Amino acid sequence: MRKAWKKARLLFHTYRLIPFLVGFFCSHEIPLSKKMTYVLIIFAYFVFPFDLLPDWLGIFGIFDDVAIFMWILQKMIKASPHHLKRKYGV
Repeated sequence: MRKAWKKARLLFHTYRLIPFLVGFFCSHEIPLSKKMTYVLIIFAYFVFPFDLLPDWLGIFGIFDDVAIFMWILQKMIKASPHHLKRKYGV
């Protein structure tokens, strides 16, 4: 239950992740290859709009977009150094 709460909290506080994302991409501790991988994943997701559920299904169509976005953010948070996580409270 605690893990689900952390994911829900992350969803509602995504606006607070903007400084974290800037810090993530400006950090010298994270290899350039890892940064480029995340940039390519995000770029590919917007260029190739593959949806598990079509967007015309309303809230259900948006759910898969949000789920993929949250998955990418969670992977970026796990890949970041501990001091960066503490600094931005993620």
